[in-house]
Order: sequence, then structure tokens, then C-alpha cells
Amino acid sequence: MFTRFTNIINALQSLDKVYSNSEMVRKILRCLPRSWMPKVMAIEESKNLNILPLEDLLGSFKTHELSMQKKDDDEEKEKKKKKIIVLKSSTFEDSDDDDDDDNEELALITRKLKKILASKRKFGG
Repeated sequence: MFTRFTNIINALQSLDKVYSNSEMVRKILRCLPRSWMPKVMAIEESKNLNILPLEDLLGSFKTHELSMQKKDDDEEKEKKKKKIIVLKSSTFEDSDDDDDDDNEELALITRKLKKILASKRKFGG
């Protein structure tokens, strides 16, 4: 955004339209999205916009953006950690022939579950 803003300002300067530093700072603060409003208000209240250099404003925004990105990454990692596997179980009564089939199915599920758990340990899960 800052690069585009600088290109526009430079093009306007070539057309003899010059903005002061305070005007440029105020224009940038006005064009930011709603999610940046807390940061904008903090800058407006804590700093004198008439003497705030454009580079300092950019540095403040970059720092804020990096901290927001780090926070988002941390939240995403926590969501991945909280993943839970739920196995559905059911009980029913049938004849002895079905018991053999059930035992085979249970053995198959057990083997697959052991493979999954072994691969998670292998990759540090």
C-alpha cells in the first residue's frame, strides 16, 4: 500500500500538486481498513500528526502488522493442537457367525489405528 501511495504522490508532484507531510500522514490514516482503527486511534492520540514523519508511520504499521501476523500464526497452531479424533462405536447382539466377522473388523481397525499412531510418533506428532 505504501509503495502505491508513494507512486501516486510522485505522479501528483510531477503535475505540480504537492502535499505536505502532515497531509500525507492524515491521508494514509484515513484510508486504512476498519481492522486497523485501534492502531490509527492510538497513533492519533499519542503523536503529533503535524510533525510525524511518514517513515515513522510506516515503521509503526510494519511492526503492528508483524505482531498481528504472529498472533494469527499462534492461534492457528493452537487450533491444530486441539484436533481430536472421535471413533463411533455401536453395540448389537447377533449370532456367533457375526462375532467372527466383528472380531476381524476389530482387528483390522486396531491395526490401522496402530499404523496411524506410529506414523504420528515418527513425524513428531
